[in-house]
Amino acid sequence: MSDPSVLGSAVADPAPTPASSDAPDRARSLASDAWHDLRRRPLFLISVALIAFLLVLSAFPQLFTSVDPSAGDLARSRQPPSAQAWFGYDLLGRDVYARTIYGTRVSIVVGVLATTFTVLLGGTLGMLAGYHGGWVDNLVSRLTDVVFGLPFVLGAIVILSSFRESIGEGAVGITALVVLTMAALSWPVSMRITRSAAIAARDQDYVRAARALGAGPGRVIWRHMLPNCLAPVLVYATIALGAFIGIEATLSFLGIGLREPVVSWGVMISEARDYLRVAPFLLLFPAAFLAVTVLAFVMLGDAVREAFDPKGR
Repeated sequence: MSDPSVLGSAVADPAPTPASSDAPDRARSLASDAWHDLRRRPLFLISVALIAFLLVLSAFPQLFTSVDPSAGDLARSRQPPSAQAWFGYDLLGRDVYARTIYGTRVSIVVGVLATTFTVLLGGTLGMLAGYHGGWVDNLVSRLTDVVFGLPFVLGAIVILSSFRESIGEGAVGITALVVLTMAALSWPVSMRITRSAAIAARDQDYVRAARALGAGPGRVIWRHMLPNCLAPVLVYATIALGAFIGIEATLSFLGIGLREPVVSWGVMISEARDYLRVAPFLLLFPAAFLAVTVLAFVMLGDAVREAFDPKGR
């Protein structure tokens, strides 16, 4: 749709130049151009719809079930799905459907927090390394290489095993420890992405102009470099969120992640692994929710990456 101001100028000037007719296209920013492209992508719309449903599920689980996920009855142990329990009952006679619904909150919260801490830590170090260069860049890069060389599962086992006893078995403490562990072992990817974007932005004319006008490093980074480095970090964060949800389930399955009384998909899958042959529904439903959630965030990340990539349009 044409801009009214452009139409008004066209009426006043019967012979507009070609440059003035192209002004709205040139004035469109990368973010607005990407958003305009995203709204036409079915992949983006489907993933957003799935994520919105999952967010409502996690925020208001009582709208979908009135059953207490922790209430059990051994007389109903491992009963298959029925009209009374759509997903059946687990080993302790607890409603699998209710536990799956309530498990959405913990899984998504862990993924969001782990992604936030990872992006903040890696993004801050990457921005400082890319802007200052020199010994700061060398120090951060060598630290990144050290963390990159540490296998994720091995590092998680060491950290979680070492600090679990000191924080006790409280749900909040264990969840916080799992989140911090994932962030501490995953920030190098965010750091490298931000560093590359910061190095590219550091040599641009608008950064040099800001320095020439006397702007300090903090202002240059916050007002000029950061807005132009957000696109690749946003793409990484979107994909990483789904990956962190899967990582939480993996750690819980290995017995070093979340545990009872926390209700999460990973905990449910870990509890069901010994009864796969006799009661496969115990693993099927939480695993299906986990797979759909990870797929939704990966689809969203792919759509955002293609929209922000000028070569993809």
